[in-house]
Amino acid sequence: MISPQKLLHKWDKDHSLPMNLLTANKLSHTFETNLFHDVSFELKAQESIAIIGLSGSGKSTLLHILSTLLTPNEGSVSLFGKDISTMKNKELSKIKRDDLGLVFQQHYLFKGFSSKENLEVAAMLSNQSIDDELLKRLNIYETKEQKVTQLSGGQQQRLSIARVLTKKPKILFVDEPTGNLDNITSKEVKKILFEYLKEYNAGMILVTHNEEFAMDCDKVYCLEDKELRPIK
Repeated sequence: MISPQKLLHKWDKDHSLPMNLLTANKLSHTFETNLFHDVSFELKAQESIAIIGLSGSGKSTLLHILSTLLTPNEGSVSLFGKDISTMKNKELSKIKRDDLGLVFQQHYLFKGFSSKENLEVAAMLSNQSIDDELLKRLNIYETKEQKVTQLSGGQQQRLSIARVLTKKPKILFVDEPTGNLDNITSKEVKKILFEYLKEYNAGMILVTHNEEFAMDCDKVYCLEDKELRPIK
């Protein structure tokens, strides 16, 4: 099986336009009520997409579907040109491990580990190294030896971002990455994420209530009245 990295490299050599990293096709999902229907869009390399909307509109559920954590009631998601429903478990697991980066509000850090140990797990699984300069920019370099439980909410959020970027994923799925951060730190996080997309030819899908952050993305959609509407 050709890896997503090799596929992207081949596409870059053969085509003037970037390939789709992700394609959502007519997604619909229901819990107790219908959350959204007929959601379709594409994410290309070096592109950022923001999804905004009221709390409870289904933004995080949509992000879970796009990141393969949840199966939609209807429709399909393709990663690197292939429908994930046709992938074998081993193939999808490798893509999730190597090429998808998930930053969610709950952080999902290993609570019994130190900051450094959390980063080492990501580095080991992806065969990458820890970027000390990134930790300094996120102002968490001095916390490396501290246990996760000793960190503030904002520090945990920044550690979660650093852990995801350590594995060098091709697609970032980011849910309220600046929710617990002050304005100055939020701007630095935003800058780091946008720089990452350009440097690693990656793409990002952002869910946020921060409209300033959203409008800095290449495309902006609003999930409202069960529909995903483009507004930029």
